[in-house]
Amino acid sequence: MTAVALLTTCIWVYMLFLRGFFWRVAVPTTSSPTVSLARPRPDSVVAVIPARNEAPDIGQTVRALLAQDYLGEVRIIVVDDHSTDGTADIARRAAAAVGASDRVTVIAARELPAGWTGKLWAVSEGLEAAQALSPDFILLTDADITHGPRSLSILTSRAKAEDLDLTSEMVLLRCVSGPERMLIPAFVFFFFMLYPPRWVADPAERTAGAAGGCMLVRPAALERIGGISAIHGALIDDCALATAIKKSGGKIRLDVTRETVSARVYGSFADIWAMIARTAYTQLRYSPVILAGTLAGLFLTYLVPPLFAICSHGGVRFLGLITWSMMVVAFAPTLRLYGRSAAWGLVLPLIAMFYAAATVGSAVNYWLGKGGQWKGRAQAGPSL
Repeated sequence: MTAVALLTTCIWVYMLFLRGFFWRVAVPTTSSPTVSLARPRPDSVVAVIPARNEAPDIGQTVRALLAQDYLGEVRIIVVDDHSTDGTADIARRAAAAVGASDRVTVIAARELPAGWTGKLWAVSEGLEAAQALSPDFILLTDADITHGPRSLSILTSRAKAEDLDLTSEMVLLRCVSGPERMLIPAFVFFFFMLYPPRWVADPAERTAGAAGGCMLVRPAALERIGGISAIHGALIDDCALATAIKKSGGKIRLDVTRETVSARVYGSFADIWAMIARTAYTQLRYSPVILAGTLAGLFLTYLVPPLFAICSHGGVRFLGLITWSMMVVAFAPTLRLYGRSAAWGLVLPLIAMFYAAATVGSAVNYWLGKGGQWKGRAQAGPSL
């Protein structure tokens, strides 16, 4: 037991100090953007929004992009991915209501080809239309994202200042319902644990990640990787795009923001379970061996320390308390970002077990041919 306790302590020492300080999430300080006198016009941006049955949110998403405090030209392409709820009409009405119909184009996605995921095919359709406009940047965003008024100014300024090919931000996820308040901050914590922003930005590190709700990309970077078709079957499309761009020699960056928010509602534990299960087994490369190792690692990393702290004694209890404390310290910045008490760090072990169970559920869905369930489509499974 002492050896196991020491191992868990070493794991958390590694997590705190040797994994790119992923847990120190903070919104980067960004100065007010300035217009270069050397360039006759500000950069143009075309936003591509794939939308499948997004009637509740698409109007606000379009309005927020049209209201950007940005000096350059902003155009929007909404790709209606066979919606049945009037998504396309709502997007058009949102543009017309602010007198900007000429800046918003709504196109209908063609039938989904074999081998493509639904979202990436819609993105591909939108990119074809966007690239015809020859923009300086393309914003890939989701239909349920409300961009803050300075979003494009911040993203483009950062991209130009650091010569970035892909600039991404993890938007502020909705954290209102009881299940959201309990589980969503941990989702962000685990995401950055997998993709430490310092490692993502470091050309010497292989780690590449992005947050699909907000990705600003240079058209030249897309061309260099062979277009979005290079990742046409990817279920975790944002990180697949980041990986492809970084492998091609491109510079990428991943940050967190409070200005841009997601309206996606996860009102129940089942909703959050489904969100995790959609891609968890994909992240494990559909490997039963990696799944078993991941579950063992989650148990050892998150559940063993509090069990030792509560149920053991002597040196083993002391190590359990120290390790549990490190866990609480690591989770605190993410909780602060979401306005939650640091005391929630004490229940991170139980939250981690929920994520572990949902990961098993993800594997079961895959084995049943129901993997990657989203908007009525199953996009991963041994029979697909």
